[in-house]
Amino acid sequence: MLTDKEKNIVKRLKSGQNADVAFQELVQLYKEPLYWHIRNMLKNHEDTHDVLQNTFIKVFKYIKNFKEESKLYSWMYRIATNESITFLNKKAKKLQISNQELQDHLIDNLESDVYYEGEKIQLALQKAVAQLPEKQRQVFNMKYFQELKYKEISEILDVTEGALKSNYHHAVKKIKDFLAKNQTFMD
Repeated sequence: MLTDKEKNIVKRLKSGQNADVAFQELVQLYKEPLYWHIRNMLKNHEDTHDVLQNTFIKVFKYIKNFKEESKLYSWMYRIATNESITFLNKKAKKLQISNQELQDHLIDNLESDVYYEGEKIQLALQKAVAQLPEKQRQVFNMKYFQELKYKEISEILDVTEGALKSNYHHAVKKIKDFLAKNQTFMD
């Protein structure tokens, strides 16, 4: 399941031989895809950067527990997903709002984010995605934005491929309905 490069990195991390160099290689290999995975969930560059750092800290701390039965990136994406969900839950609790209210707040702030360069249709899509239940939102983001295969998403979320296909289908339908009802976002 692991590529030769991943096997080499994991071996060095677990053994402690040149662990710092191996960790830098791991970061270089996965920082961009993990950044965008987290960013799709958090919508904010600074928060994404913080959660990405926490993700890599946990990867380094728990690499000895990695059983090498799944793909390395699936294991890392699972950590990133859990870190992102934990971050969002803490943020909602701190602001004393629901998770849905937090999603709405994140989308409202997206336009003012200096790192966001999207057009109106992209913002409308983000607003539609924010309305989805959490599981559908995760599946849609991974399938649509990150172009992951159902098998990969299944490993990351520990959900059957059939359930993922159903979640994605329902998410797409809800997004289409939202965009049809809210065409003013695109004008």
